[in-house]
Amino acid sequence: MLKQFLNLKLSQKLSPQQIQLMKLIQLPTQAFEQRLLEEMNENPALEAGKEDDYEADEYDNEDYDDYDDAESDRIEADDINIDEYLSDDDTPDYKTQVNNYSEDEERETPFAAPISFHQDLINQLNTFILNDEEREIAEFLVGSIDDMGYIRRSIPDIVDDMAFTQGIYTDEAMVEKMMTVIHELEPSGVGARDLQECLLLQLKHKTPTEYVDLAIDIIENQFDAFTKKHYDKLLQKYSVSNEQLKKAIHEIERLNPKPGGSFTGNNKVTENIVPDFAIRIVDGELELTLNGRNAPSLHVSKDYQEMMQTYKESKDKSTAQKDAVQFIKQKLDSAKWFIDAIRQRQETLFVTMNAIMHYQEEYFLDGDETKLKPMILKDIADMVGLDISTISRVANSKYVETPYGTKLIKEFFSEAMKNDQGEDVSTLEIKKILKNTIEEEDKKKPLPDDQLAEILKEKGYPIARRTIAKYREQLDIPVARMRKKI
Repeated sequence: MLKQFLNLKLSQKLSPQQIQLMKLIQLPTQAFEQRLLEEMNENPALEAGKEDDYEADEYDNEDYDDYDDAESDRIEADDINIDEYLSDDDTPDYKTQVNNYSEDEERETPFAAPISFHQDLINQLNTFILNDEEREIAEFLVGSIDDMGYIRRSIPDIVDDMAFTQGIYTDEAMVEKMMTVIHELEPSGVGARDLQECLLLQLKHKTPTEYVDLAIDIIENQFDAFTKKHYDKLLQKYSVSNEQLKKAIHEIERLNPKPGGSFTGNNKVTENIVPDFAIRIVDGELELTLNGRNAPSLHVSKDYQEMMQTYKESKDKSTAQKDAVQFIKQKLDSAKWFIDAIRQRQETLFVTMNAIMHYQEEYFLDGDETKLKPMILKDIADMVGLDISTISRVANSKYVETPYGTKLIKEFFSEAMKNDQGEDVSTLEIKKILKNTIEEEDKKKPLPDDQLAEILKEKGYPIARRTIAKYREQLDIPVARMRKKI
C-alpha cells in the first residue's frame, strides 16, 4: 500500500559569495597573497593600486544594480555550518618555521634546486667501485630506505622483492655485503634496520675514546637497560663511576635517531610564517595592527567600465556586442565583489583579533602564560557578533607577532577548570605550572604522575592523576622513568 507524506524542511544555504568569503577569511597572509595574484590573473577588470582622477561609482546605475545585493551576503547568519561548504582541501598547508620581517620589506631568497634524499645517496654510491650486480643491489637498497633513513624490511624479503620486481637474482650474503656499503653513506646511521643499529652505526663512525667505546658496548649489549634508564644496573655491570656513565650516555644522546629526517636537501619546502597581526605595547597600552599585505589597494578597471558605458550609449547593439558586454559585466561583477570581500575579510580579521587581544589583555601586557584566561570560540563570537565557524577559521590559521614571540592564535584558546577557591582557571595556566614543576624536579628521582597531582593540589589545582598524564602527553613530556638522569 502506497502512502504519501508531506515533509517540510527548513534549511539555510550559503551563497557562492559567502562561501568564497569564508575561504578568503581562513587564508593566512602568504596564501592570501597567492590567491590575490590568481584572481588578478584571471580577471582583467581587477587592477592593483588606487584610482586617480576617476569616480569609481560613475557606472553604478539602474542598469548595473546586480551587485547591490552584495550587502546581503555578509557573514551574519548565526546557525550556518560553514564546514558543510568547505572541505579539508580548502585549508592551506601552513608550516611552522618562523622568519619574521616587516611588512615593508620585500625579499627574494635565492635557493639551489633541491636534490632528493635518495638521489643524494645514489650520488654517494657513485664514489664506490662496484660491479654491475653490486650497483643494482645497492641502488635497490637505497630505494628501500624510508624518509627517516631506515630500511624496515628483512633481508629475505629484499632478496625476494628484487627477484620478482626487478629480475635481479641474488642471495642474502650479497645483500648483506651491499648493506655494509649503504652503512658507509652519509648521514651516518642511514640504512639501519632499527634504532639500535642506527645508534651503533653512528657511534662506530666517531673517533674512538673511552666514553665512545663504553657507549658502543652499552648499545650493543645493554640496549634494553639503556632504553629503560636502568642506570644502577649499568653502573654495576660496567663497574664505572657515575661521571663515566654520564659521559658515555651523553655521547649516545648526541646521536640522531632519524638520520634521514635531518637531510636538508630533500624536496620538502619549508614555508616561512608571516605574522598576520602584530601586537605592541605603546605607553602601557596594547596596540594591534593588521599586516599591511592583507590590505592591498585594488580598483575596478576604468577601461572596462568605459566599455560598458560605450555599449549603453550605442543605439545599434549587435549579437556580438551583447555577448561581449555579458563577459565584461561578469568580470566587473566579479571584480567589485572581490574588492568588497577583501574589505570584509580585513574587518573580520581585525575585529576578531582585537577581541582576543582585549580578552587576554593581562597576558599580552606582560607575557606571563599563567595569566591566560579560559577562552573558547563562543566567547569571542559573542563579543564580535560573528559565527563560531568564522572565529575558528581565523584562529586556526593565523599568527600574531607579540613582544614574547610569534604565536598561533588558537594557542590562546583553552577550556576552564576550577581551582580550590572555586575560580575558573585556564587549562593553559595549569599546563604551564605542571611544566615548571617538572622542570624543577630532581632528575635523579623524577616525579611520577600521582606525585605531580599531589603537588598541583597543594598549589591550589585539584587535578586527577589521569588528567596530569593527559596534560603531560600534550606537552610532549615523557613519563618519570624516561626523564631520569644520572
